[in-house]
Amino acid sequence: MKKAKLALKTEALQQTTIQVGSATVGGADLFIVGGPCAVENREQMDAVATRLVAAPVQALRGGVYKPRTSPYDFQGLGLEGLEILAAVRDRSGLPVITEVMAISQIEEIATYADGLQVGSRNMQNFDLLKALGQTTKPVLLKRGLAATLEEFVMAAEYILSHGNPNVILCERGIRSFDPYTRNVLDLGAVVALKQITHLPVLVDPSHAAGKSELVAGLSRAAIAAGADGLLVECHPEPEKSVSDARQALSLDEMVALVESLRPIAAAVQRTMPVAAEIVPQLSLA
Repeated sequence: MKKAKLALKTEALQQTTIQVGSATVGGADLFIVGGPCAVENREQMDAVATRLVAAPVQALRGGVYKPRTSPYDFQGLGLEGLEILAAVRDRSGLPVITEVMAISQIEEIATYADGLQVGSRNMQNFDLLKALGQTTKPVLLKRGLAATLEEFVMAAEYILSHGNPNVILCERGIRSFDPYTRNVLDLGAVVALKQITHLPVLVDPSHAAGKSELVAGLSRAAIAAGADGLLVECHPEPEKSVSDARQALSLDEMVALVESLRPIAAAVQRTMPVAAEIVPQLSLA
């Protein structure tokens, strides 16, 4: 890991902060991102933004290009989904983050979104990482399904070394032998990453758990362990979600989760941002 010249800390208290739209990641405020696995339509995302802006969350998530195990499953709305995300951002004031899967998608996604997510399957897609290094938009890099911490940090180094300093790490669970949870959330990795790297570290409890009833507990544990924020799946009607329905929280559950973080944030010397007011005059119609 010594070869990670840009990702590793040079001083004990070194901490990079990154702007994602109007929000800051890595500072005193926690950075909470909520939204569905996939953007399905305008009404869905409008409902999500309207409910979560006052929770408050600091950004919205939603996939428009979906890497699915089966080629017959919903693959995302593509450009239409990006236009929906941009409209929701304009109305709510919340920045939006969505996944990029190919070099050919970078320019289009960067035009509409505030942050580009690299999914677990693409953590070591080095050509994609190099290309993202030539953008200025923040990159949320998820840990690979079975990646070591060194491999994870070196993947971030690819982006950093090609010119983009705006890299956010995300622990989303690693595969194990136990099928009860979708993955195993490695909170030890969160503690270690906060010690060895200056980059912000988020946790995705949804993909780690795979079960909605486990998400709140894992979220609180992640903040207690020192994570800079969370990436949580939620949906207006979880049972009707076109993908990952089992792990999605309802919007009420998401709001309750955010509220439950307040005493934990205070205990670890973090703060919860003030809720924004949704802009009423713009319409998604």
